[in-house]
Amino acid sequence: MSHPLGVSRPDLEVTDLPSPEEVFKVSKIGPKELFKYAVGPSLIALGISIGSGEWLLGPLNVGQYGFVGVGWVIVVSAVLQTFYNVECSRYVLATGETPVVGWGRVPPGWMLWVPLSVLIVIFAFIAGGWAASAGQGVYALVHGVPPAATDLEPRWWAVGLLVLVFLITAGARRISRALELANWVMVSTILIALLAVDLLVVPFSLWWEGIVGFVTPAAPPAGITATQLGALAGFTALASGLNWYVMGHYRDKGYGMGYRVGYISGLRGERREILASGVTFPDDERNRSMWRRWYRLLMVDMWGVFFVGAILGMLLPTLLMSQAVVLSGERPTRANVPTFVASALGEEYGRVIFYVALVVGVLILFSTQLGIFEAMVRVTTDAANSTSPRLRALIAGDPRRFYYPFMILLLVLISIIMFQSLPVGLVEWSANMSNLGALIYPFLLMYLNSKLPRPARPRPWHYVILVLNFLFFGFFFVNFIADFVGDPLVTF
Repeated sequence: MSHPLGVSRPDLEVTDLPSPEEVFKVSKIGPKELFKYAVGPSLIALGISIGSGEWLLGPLNVGQYGFVGVGWVIVVSAVLQTFYNVECSRYVLATGETPVVGWGRVPPGWMLWVPLSVLIVIFAFIAGGWAASAGQGVYALVHGVPPAATDLEPRWWAVGLLVLVFLITAGARRISRALELANWVMVSTILIALLAVDLLVVPFSLWWEGIVGFVTPAAPPAGITATQLGALAGFTALASGLNWYVMGHYRDKGYGMGYRVGYISGLRGERREILASGVTFPDDERNRSMWRRWYRLLMVDMWGVFFVGAILGMLLPTLLMSQAVVLSGERPTRANVPTFVASALGEEYGRVIFYVALVVGVLILFSTQLGIFEAMVRVTTDAANSTSPRLRALIAGDPRRFYYPFMILLLVLISIIMFQSLPVGLVEWSANMSNLGALIYPFLLMYLNSKLPRPARPRPWHYVILVLNFLFFGFFFVNFIADFVGDPLVTF
């Protein structure tokens, strides 16, 4: 028995959904088991999320223009992206295929969509702006002062951080699990430290101003460009139209049919084969009930962990930046924003706060680069493994034989590119390229999800949300291109 889905790819085999208890090897899924075993992929996404938008672009825009007219863009972006994440993950849970493999089922077929999608992801994220910005923080930790704009030493620290990403993945038994554990530590440390520092140094009036600015629709502030606003929208939460590149972790976690397909193991783990094509489930009472259980777990993971964490991850750093602007009497620039908060707070409150803010900044940016660097390798590995029988024969069914050599190649390329521009400039480029994905992937996703087994198909209003993603993020990308080649379509 098989389930046809799309073109140019094999039909999906049909078998029963596993139960969460079977996947996570527990007798029941209670609150303890939920957070110990089931929650996880959203943490990897959140580790990436609390990064360039939260520590660089959000604070930069709020520091220069204030909360009004900027904050509501953050909230709208986070809401739309969380809905989009759920729809991308729906496909993974129902088929066990990662999105980059699923795109190959959309007409005209995999020869267009799979290589194009890999190129878009790599083109958007290969600049390495997060590692370069984290390198500035490491430099300041080592030397006690922020680096000069022309100093190249921070870039070498950034190369070292990329090597650390390689070592984390190489030392893992199961790469997704290693990323989850790393992000449990980093994300919890980041949010607790930010909350503590905010409570210590930010007055209540500024807290209120920030919260009101987040929930009050208002015109963009005068002077801000749509390119700046588009970068903020693109990298609030995750990466707008390219969020799909992280959702494949639900397969490796074993959510739904991902359990039947396999995962990428680390060098210390067992050799694991990943099926070249996915599987799905029959439309019967048992599987309908099991699908509802998996979908509820997905909603807890995305809305309870990712969305809440993304909002806090943006609010807390922007509050610190606003206070830093008040204390210093200056506004951040694209060159100094990675260390601006630490310098301003250090001048007012002493060296301890200076170093705490630097450590938090480095963790924020490193957690982002960790997820993005690994995801570029993962997307390429999944694409190559699913579409090339010759490669599968060459690697003898072991994806690690492609994964790690490609990671080394990518590490070298990113290291070269990082020396070419200011870190924040690199990040703004990546953010606006992410908005390009919103012009393409919502429609591919609508096609795929409409052909899933009936219990897994979205409701009609879900399609409306995907169109809103296209309109919101697509507007910013079109304006970015117009600005890049001549005059922007919209100025404020």
